[in-house]
Amino acid sequence: MIDFKTASLMKLLEHKTMYYDKIDFSIVKKSWEILSKNVKLPYVIHIIGTNGKGSTGRFLASYLSKKSFKTVHYSSPHILKFNERIWLDGRDSSDLELEIAHKTLQDILDTYLLEKLTYFEYTTLLALVLSSSLDYLVLEAGLGGEFDATNVVPSDVTLVTTIGLDHQNFLGNTIEEIAKTKLRSVDKKMIIGYQEYKEVFEVAKEVKEELKQEENLDIDIEIVNEFDKYKLPDSYANYLNKNLALVIHLLKDLDIKIDMDIFSQVELFGRCQKILPNVTIDVGHNPLAAKVLLEEFKNEKKVHLIYNSYKDKDYENVLTILKPIIETITIIELDDKRVCDKNNLLNICKSLNIMVTNFSKIDDKKEYLVFGSFLVVEKFLRQMGRFNEK
Repeated sequence: MIDFKTASLMKLLEHKTMYYDKIDFSIVKKSWEILSKNVKLPYVIHIIGTNGKGSTGRFLASYLSKKSFKTVHYSSPHILKFNERIWLDGRDSSDLELEIAHKTLQDILDTYLLEKLTYFEYTTLLALVLSSSLDYLVLEAGLGGEFDATNVVPSDVTLVTTIGLDHQNFLGNTIEEIAKTKLRSVDKKMIIGYQEYKEVFEVAKEVKEELKQEENLDIDIEIVNEFDKYKLPDSYANYLNKNLALVIHLLKDLDIKIDMDIFSQVELFGRCQKILPNVTIDVGHNPLAAKVLLEEFKNEKKVHLIYNSYKDKDYENVLTILKPIIETITIIELDDKRVCDKNNLLNICKSLNIMVTNFSKIDDKKEYLVFGSFLVVEKFLRQMGRFNEK
């Protein structure tokens, strides 16, 4: 057993629960009640939704930083290094900055809370400490419900990215249930971005009425309608323009002048990102993400898909959607208890008539898509040296 009062950040996180079956909001709520006396929150922009939270947050945080606003962007999970989760003024947080914030938590919180906080709850509190007295905190939700750790602080505005079916065991089994769980995290105003399902807009109206009756909150609803007015360079995936539209709507609300050149400089790690002329990586993992990739690659030559999936994802639907653009598939091996049974994947590939092949090196004549989760992309990137051997 470690001493939670003296252990380093990485050592403490090794003993944290990363995956759980049920959410207990009381621990992080109590922790924030104590911590809040030592943190001066900036303007809080909460980002909720199923897909597009990471790219929306990075576009926004990058822009605010370039405009000389002191900004923290909190996102999850990370791909290669923990520091990616807390982004300070245009860069990953340093080990020293994280350790100082960690020491603050150790000094303020008692051992019971330090031990009981989950991995995500603890890292959320780290981000809150690092945001103290700055201008903006761009706070990306995890699962994104009203009991998400990021919802422990009051938000000034909530950005709603595309909502779809995912994490049903936590959020609900229908679009309406999932949307309601997510939208009930709103405190003042929600700006709703591009939606595949129109039910989201109806649920937003219902939630507005519920929160007025239950908590006497007068929620303002704004809906983004201009998705074609502003365009990113062709080097970005086309779907990112929808997320950009949400960001620009907010910036206009904040009376911040729009300079498109700034957006064209933003690096979106793992978001339909070409890391080589013929290799694209994408951390998406659900049917919504698959539909977006189908659209991106529909006019290109077919891809060699490097893939795996968590067992709680609808991977049969994902592969069914992607089938028109798949030439062959390789199931990348992952050492994680959440990963689906390989035989199930193989059977699905067989039923869809998708050829499964081995993969040992990158062929310059083929197009590759690495997709399925942050874990898939991480494993591929860590093996890039071997894959590039001629």
